[in-house]
Amino acid sequence: MSTRRPNILLILSDDHACHAISEYGSVVTHTPHIDAIAERGRRVDACFCTNAVCTPSRASILTGQHSHRNGVTTLHSSFDASLPTFATQLQAAGYRTGIVGKWHLGEGEGHDPQGFDHWEVLRGQGEYFDPQLLSPDGVEIAEGYVTDVLTQRGMDWVDSLDGEEPWCLLIYHKAPHRNWQPDEKHAGTHSDPIPLPPTFEDDYATRSSAAHLAAMRVADHLTTHDLKIDPPADLSPEQLARWKYQRYMEDYLDCVAGIDDSVGRVTQWLTDRGELDDTMLMYSSDQGFFLGDHGWFDKRFIYEESIRMPLLVSYPRRIEAGPPMEQLVTNVDFARTILDAAGADPHEDMQGVSFFPQLRGSTAETQDAVYYRYYENDDGESHVLAHYGLRTERYKLVYFYNDGLGHPGSSSRRFVPEWELYDLKADPREVLNVAHDPAYAVVRRELTQRLHELQAELGDAPHPDQHPVPTAKD
Repeated sequence: MSTRRPNILLILSDDHACHAISEYGSVVTHTPHIDAIAERGRRVDACFCTNAVCTPSRASILTGQHSHRNGVTTLHSSFDASLPTFATQLQAAGYRTGIVGKWHLGEGEGHDPQGFDHWEVLRGQGEYFDPQLLSPDGVEIAEGYVTDVLTQRGMDWVDSLDGEEPWCLLIYHKAPHRNWQPDEKHAGTHSDPIPLPPTFEDDYATRSSAAHLAAMRVADHLTTHDLKIDPPADLSPEQLARWKYQRYMEDYLDCVAGIDDSVGRVTQWLTDRGELDDTMLMYSSDQGFFLGDHGWFDKRFIYEESIRMPLLVSYPRRIEAGPPMEQLVTNVDFARTILDAAGADPHEDMQGVSFFPQLRGSTAETQDAVYYRYYENDDGESHVLAHYGLRTERYKLVYFYNDGLGHPGSSSRRFVPEWELYDLKADPREVLNVAHDPAYAVVRRELTQRLHELQAELGDAPHPDQHPVPTAKD
């Protein structure tokens, strides 16, 4: 068997929901090049982020730590770029390391990328056309469409390398982030009628206050800036909501088409270099996204469409093509998994577990539940309330503690703490909150105990107002 260490290529998009990938059963688009990664390797079906906001998720992917450990809890948190990451560990193990694309973890001394031999990153959210790229040499305006620019820059860096040492390249795309600007080649790829999701008209009848307060409804909160044109006159409220959904989805999916083409270019490039078999190629997104589900766009909530991340992995030399992997994993697990595949040591401060053995066919269970915490309480745009919870294979328990204690920028408004519980087997669309159903009283107590155990294991703490173990009457 070959002892060659793999190259590592992680392609990360922004806000790309699983249900906008045909390998995951999408009914709204087709993504042949992304699908092909799973056809050569594995599709991971139960991959979740631990804090569904761009900056915290990216910090967790790099550091292998939950938000409360790496300090990046909100969109506006300051990232300490000197923290150990899988890039620094790979670099110490002899890998050449590079990142091209969306960084979104701050800029300037102490915040620019570290642990990379080469870096060219977008400033802030970046631009779709003629993006600004920051590097050690300063700022450059890169002419062209951002997805094409980043793809080419990443390949060019690897092509410039001499020697036989393995390399690690991160291509971090801007697309399909709001406000969804496709390039000329892909604009118009998707058009009416794009099917409405089954929960588009969810009335949140059994949910807590958080769902009712959130300001990310397609019908009410998408703007002309998002949609690029004004709606036709004299539409009824129902017609206007559906028109906004169609416009939003057309641009979002056209941006996804550009990403898919990019993945095809990278795959062909690896093939031409003779390195496809010896490269661990991973495609993922920093979190999921609501595509009209529950009437929403955006993310942040612990609900499935928001926290579920696509993850498709190929490494033909060591990962045999196989069925979807169902083991629960999170973005915190990426660092140890990458290092395990590379034969490099993880840093002792890294949390998470490696799921590389599961990618190679092991059926051993590495974790029975994953922990989630969202900190931006009633923030200025989405107004999603702060909450934490856990997801097991079957259930999801959520505690909206709501007051935002200790988190700068959070609202001073306070809301009554509330619980939600979903039986994902009986209710996969999460429309029936059974937290106060006596039939689930035992399940709720058990899940709350497991939640406390997870918090203790991970070094987080329950909110001071949370009851230790709620009863069916709470």
